[in-house]
Amino acid sequence: MFKILKYSFYDLMRSRWSYIYFAFYLLLGIVLLFLNNDLSKAIITLMNVIIVLVPLIGTIFGVMYFYNSKEFTELLLAQPLNRRSIFLGQYLGVACSLTMSLVLGLGFPFILYGLFQSDSILNFGMLMITGVFLTFIFTAIAFNVGLMNDNKIKGFGYAILIWLFLAVIYDGLFLISLIIFEDYPLDNLSLIGSMINPIDLSRTLILLKLDISALLGYTGAVFKRFFGTDFGLIVSFSVLIVWVLLPVLGILRQSKKKDF
Repeated sequence: MFKILKYSFYDLMRSRWSYIYFAFYLLLGIVLLFLNNDLSKAIITLMNVIIVLVPLIGTIFGVMYFYNSKEFTELLLAQPLNRRSIFLGQYLGVACSLTMSLVLGLGFPFILYGLFQSDSILNFGMLMITGVFLTFIFTAIAFNVGLMNDNKIKGFGYAILIWLFLAVIYDGLFLISLIIFEDYPLDNLSLIGSMINPIDLSRTLILLKLDISALLGYTGAVFKRFFGTDFGLIVSFSVLIVWVLLPVLGILRQSKKKDF
């Protein structure tokens, strides 16, 4: 598995798309710091980009790599290798390469600007941690979609639809449900609704870490009482870990029963 992970990782590192992804975040960090001239404001602006763009990039790269390496995967399957090792190694290779591009691309400009000497280092750390989680989650979802659909067009369509639902449509449906049931106690519903969507959960954690939970209105106070505690943080990161493990287990199950 580690040999396949190493090959997939270096294969993606030689890809021009990895350099484009790295250059985009590097340029984004430089521009935000230049325009805001303040680390905390740049991090707040960067949050809106990370929450939406990182899952999208993870989804697209995951599906694209899965279909483009299909012939090589079939060659590996013809060898005396464990199926789970092949697909798990490829998944980790893609997720790790995207994570490195994200962390290095944003890390360089912020470090050069004096991140370690500022009070915003913990906020930036939270932003990077949630970005890494989202990368691993949506790359795993993309591999699941690829394993379940031999047709490349359908696979891309379903993957983008999943991202669109979790990033945009889910928020609309959740907001409508809160409006419809506004006469009822919504504390638990708000917490559960935010936790079952990794994008919403990541956004909530970052907002609370930046101490701007007032933007969430009434639910901001509810979130702060729960997510602002040590127990709430432990539960939140546990849920994000579960969000990583579930699609990974799906990859292992799909790879075992799929007929190539």
